[in-house]
This record gives sequence, structure tokens and C-alpha cells, in this order.
Amino acid sequence: MSAVLFDPRICELGEGAFWHPLRRQAFWFDIHGRRLLSQEDGRDLQWGFDEKASAMGWIDGDRVLIATETALRVLDLRDGDLKLLCPLEAEMPGTRSNDGRADPFGGFWIGTMGHDAGAGMGAIYRYAGGELRKLRGDMTIPNAICFSPDGRLAYFADTAAQTVWSQALDPDGWPMAEARVFLDLRGTDQNPDGAVTDDQGRFWNARWGSGTVTCHAPEDGRELFRLDLPAAQSTCPAFIGPDLDRLMVTSAAEGLNGPQDGQTWLLDPKGARGRPEPRVTL
Repeated sequence: MSAVLFDPRICELGEGAFWHPLRRQAFWFDIHGRRLLSQEDGRDLQWGFDEKASAMGWIDGDRVLIATETALRVLDLRDGDLKLLCPLEAEMPGTRSNDGRADPFGGFWIGTMGHDAGAGMGAIYRYAGGELRKLRGDMTIPNAICFSPDGRLAYFADTAAQTVWSQALDPDGWPMAEARVFLDLRGTDQNPDGAVTDDQGRFWNARWGSGTVTCHAPEDGRELFRLDLPAAQSTCPAFIGPDLDRLMVTSAAEGLNGPQDGQTWLLDPKGARGRPEPRVTL
């Protein structure tokens, strides 16, 4: 099956593809458009914000955690009510949130970056146990945050560095030892963006600029295959559907004017299945 259009709405910077396991509903962000998008019973849904938002995790059937420019916040999907959970680089007006995902321990990882993607302005944080802790700094475009099925590894990338790392986690979900290079894409035309793992631990990575999602083996990162989509700037994949057997991929129209750029797509993941996203524990 070739790529199938999932949603025609144009996102200047689509990101944060997400399947809510309780609502059985897909969500994604248009970061520059300051909106969260979804569908329900054939209807287009949208929540607008006063600042850029980029990633989410589920708390219960009605409330989700979202990352914005200046904070982690709790959004009630029923009425759009938005409450502050904790500040996120609120004292740094030059940065915003980017890629993020809940971990298997109930925590939430979130990357930040400069609005202008300035070198070294980014960082990765983890929210857990009521605490927001900085895990890694001196990054440019943090991306590809996801976790192995057994919870022993976290993955993350710096798109600008064309590198993906794997990070061993302790029994509470905190990093231990030094991160190791999982994919070294330097010197190629491959730029790692958002990522997700499937139920076999394979690493599915959207590649900014090449219009692909690439699947890698968990043991050694070897490339297994690539899936193409019509939009050049693929940004973030998520397994969706009742059986988590379809791959939704967001894209970005930023700097482009093609009619399919910025739309959201469905790909056939060749029999792979995802795993339900874990709940964020507040």
C-alpha cells in the first residue's frame, strides 16, 4: 500500500503524532500554527493556543499533558481548559518545546530548542514525581524521543548533528551511564526527526527532507527498510488504530509550497504493530 492521505489540513510544522489509547483517537500538532488537531466521527477537531505547542501524553480519558513554549500544561479536551503544570524554560524567550513522549515509568520527556534553531540552545528534560529535571544540554534540535518495549533504553536525536543516541535507564526511568551512538548519519542526506518503536523494539524514524520513514533493527541500528510519503519534510510517526497496525506520519510545509507538504499521512508498516502509549503520572 502506498501512502494514503489521513488529513488534508496543511500544517506549517506538523509534529507530535500521537494515538490516545483510551479515546482511540489520533492527535497531532501544527507547532507554528499554535494548534492541536484531531478527528472524531468524521469531524475535524482543533484546539488553539496562545503559544506554540508540540508534544503530548495522556493522563486520563479527558485530560492530556501538552508541552508548550514556556511550560508543561494540562489540557482538558472537553472544554479546552488549560492549566499550568510546571514552567519549561519560561525565563528563556528564545526557546520553545519540540519533540516529546511519555516513558514507560509514567514520566514525560521533552526537548527544547531555539526558535531559530540556534546551535546549542536546546536541551532534554524529564518530568517525573512532580519534578522537571534537565537530562542533557548543548543540543540544537532534540528529536526522536522514544523508548524500548522493556523500558531499559531511551532513544533521542539531534537533527542538526545527524545523530541518534540510545540511553540506558535505571529502574526508575532515569538515565544511567553515558548515552551511546545508535545511528550516525553524518555526511549523508538523512536528518533524523521524530521516532517511535514498535512491539518488537524496532526504531521507526521520520527523516526530515527526504520524505521517508526508516525502520531500524534494535540490536545494531541496521536499516531494515524505508517507507515513502509524498511530503518531503516528514516529521513524526505514530502507530494508530484499534490494532496499532497503521503508521500515521506528520509533515511540514515550512519553506515549501507543494500541495501535499504539511498534510498528514498513513503508511503500511509491513505487518508491524505499535504499543499503547503509557500514561503520564502526575
